[in-house]
Amino acid sequence: MKRAYKYRFYPDAEQEVLLTKTFGCVRFVYNAILRYRMDVYQQDQVKINYSGASAKLTELKVTPDLSFLKEVSSVPLQQCLRHQQRAFTNFFEGRAKYPVFKSRKHKQSAEFTYRAFTYKNGQLTLAKCKSPLDIRWSRKLPCAPSTITVSKDRAGRYFVSCLCEFEPLLLPVTDKKVGIDVGIKDLFVSSDEFRSGNPRHTAKYEVKLAILQRRLAKKTLGGRNRAKAKRKVARLHAKIADCRQDHLHKLSRKLINENQVVCAENLAVKNLIKHPSLAKSIADASWGELTRQIEYKANWAGRVYVEIDRFFPSTKRCHCCGLVTQSMPLNVRSWECPQCGTNHDRDLNAAKNVLAAGLAVLAFGENVSDGDIPISPSDSR
Repeated sequence: MKRAYKYRFYPDAEQEVLLTKTFGCVRFVYNAILRYRMDVYQQDQVKINYSGASAKLTELKVTPDLSFLKEVSSVPLQQCLRHQQRAFTNFFEGRAKYPVFKSRKHKQSAEFTYRAFTYKNGQLTLAKCKSPLDIRWSRKLPCAPSTITVSKDRAGRYFVSCLCEFEPLLLPVTDKKVGIDVGIKDLFVSSDEFRSGNPRHTAKYEVKLAILQRRLAKKTLGGRNRAKAKRKVARLHAKIADCRQDHLHKLSRKLINENQVVCAENLAVKNLIKHPSLAKSIADASWGELTRQIEYKANWAGRVYVEIDRFFPSTKRCHCCGLVTQSMPLNVRSWECPQCGTNHDRDLNAAKNVLAAGLAVLAFGENVSDGDIPISPSDSR
């Protein structure tokens, strides 16, 4: 199994110049070949494949005005064409939108295969670099990387991502199972009555972010002071994102370590985020990222992650008797079942229903969107 290990590094002046050139050349080649593909298809109705794109890159390199393409390693230029070919494949197979041009204002990256770098004695040296990168090795690599990706984010930070082979460590089997109901007050409430809380990272830095954005708005377009102000805003956004990611990793790790089966709803976050008054809070909660982390960590650890239908009435269904109420507004945080008289906490009841539905899906493969949960093999027929 392959896994990427990401580290921050601090380039010296010479390395920074080379990386800036590399990022620029990768972006130029990607955009030039994309334009070439589009023009050829519009004129001749011919689709250019990877071989045709690679031949066009060779033609660009021998152009006198484009001699700067020879100043950087050729590997990142070839790799960006492979990424573009994959983007077109995903588009034609309906998995993604049409490829778009790259902008220098966004994140910059370049991919190096094993022929374009050396890894020896814990030091990583890129092609055409005289000295190794000053990497902060926060954890040890399991083996020599096969591919590395060097990137620079909008906050000006440099990172290197090393792709390595690794053997996942399976956790001991446990009999604990849990269902989670995601929310805003608590990122999730579990069926075992654990409430995660919500740090609200964006709200924590909201005032400081507003101040920096007002300062940015007053700067002259194209000036150096505007660039500095823009960098400060980007750094604060990066800090908020890092805090959010760290918290989500801790929560997802806790769920995987303690439970053999984790059940959650397959929510359409893109639709929920359109809510006018809750959009910012939903975006800050990052429910999609939380479930993504739970899923891949479950696969690595030998755990089971189950997603249930988003239309399953987990909130409106009584987990004791199975009665489904007609409506349940957001302002109703607790309610009493009219059939069995059980008092329910809205989120805890939903989490218990999610667990029951997840176990039904796991056992019988049933669609439980209508609220009917089979409890035996005979019920599932």
